[in-house]
Amino acid sequence: MADALKQTPLNALHRALGAKMVEFAGYDMPVQYPMGVLKEHLHTREKAGLFDVSHMGQAFLKTTEAEPGGDGAHEAVAAAIETLVPGEIVKLKMGGLRYSVLLGEDGGILDDLMITRPAKDGLQGTLFLVVNAATKADDFALIGSALADRATLEIADDRALLALQGPAAAGVVDRLLPGAGEQTFMTMRPYEWNDAYLIVSRCGYTGEDGFEISVPGERAEEMAKALLADDAVEPIGLGARDSLRLEAGLCLYGHDLAPENTPVDGNIAFVIGKRRREEGGFPGAEKILKMRAEGPAQLRVGLLPEGRAPAREGAEIQSADGKTIGAVTSGGFGPTLGAPVAMGYVDAEYAASGTVVNLIVRGKPLPARVADMPFTPHRYYRG
Repeated sequence: MADALKQTPLNALHRALGAKMVEFAGYDMPVQYPMGVLKEHLHTREKAGLFDVSHMGQAFLKTTEAEPGGDGAHEAVAAAIETLVPGEIVKLKMGGLRYSVLLGEDGGILDDLMITRPAKDGLQGTLFLVVNAATKADDFALIGSALADRATLEIADDRALLALQGPAAAGVVDRLLPGAGEQTFMTMRPYEWNDAYLIVSRCGYTGEDGFEISVPGERAEEMAKALLADDAVEPIGLGARDSLRLEAGLCLYGHDLAPENTPVDGNIAFVIGKRRREEGGFPGAEKILKMRAEGPAQLRVGLLPEGRAPAREGAEIQSADGKTIGAVTSGGFGPTLGAPVAMGYVDAEYAASGTVVNLIVRGKPLPARVADMPFTPHRYYRG
């Protein structure tokens, strides 16, 4: 089966490092290394963890309605992508990132993604997109088709993507790429490293300070080894990546967000820009803005089970009096907290922090309470 899976440019390195490999989104990916998930998780919180996220989809969206790099080029490509997402992209500053969602016609979330405006004058009119691995083929097909008269989509499947996360990440990256440590959260800068063109974004999926580094695929192992050469850095697999993002209250598409969810009931209404709330113009705008004004029927919330038994995805959520009010979408043990954590959707009347609920685990009610997210504080660098 493994022979049929796609491989990232770091596949041989993962195996050399003793990784346990599993299938994920059609790729052969490391779930853990000899250190183990628990220690990998804690190491990332304490120092720096290196993640291979090259399975994600990278692409460049380029306007065909204005001269690249010229006046109005950014506005043209931003206005085009705004027909598919609810974010404020036109006002995105040079070198800025925006987290957003790709919407279906009914306002359902088809994927969440990162949209970056390049920092170079000559690249205005281009947006750098990063989408999820499991949905990238459908995402790129939709974007390319929907915007065919306004822009071209160049899929960058020749590039790898590395994430370095944790409190030591800035020092490590700055030693390789002087100046990177000065970047603030949700900004991007281009760098030349040993004649390789890098796109370096200060963001991540752990709640920690960190970076995502887009690098030519043939240089990915060289970059990974350069990062791992620092004593603060250890390789981290998908297992710890999941527990880290769960503690940080961050969504996993296909689990916590899906086509039946909107940004409102998904509890990420912040992705709807102020101007977009006033003007609409994105798929499902009428439905989404009405839900925002009137409140959703259900809402994604954090959950803290009592004891040490975790509640996994699919576990039924009941009110204190036994009424079914929702289901868990992500759950597991939070190593930083030393306790189980979960998130899920509950009927809106039970969504207030502190509400007592029961999670049905192996047929038995597990007491829990609705809790604010993140479960561990975000430590992004804002300057």
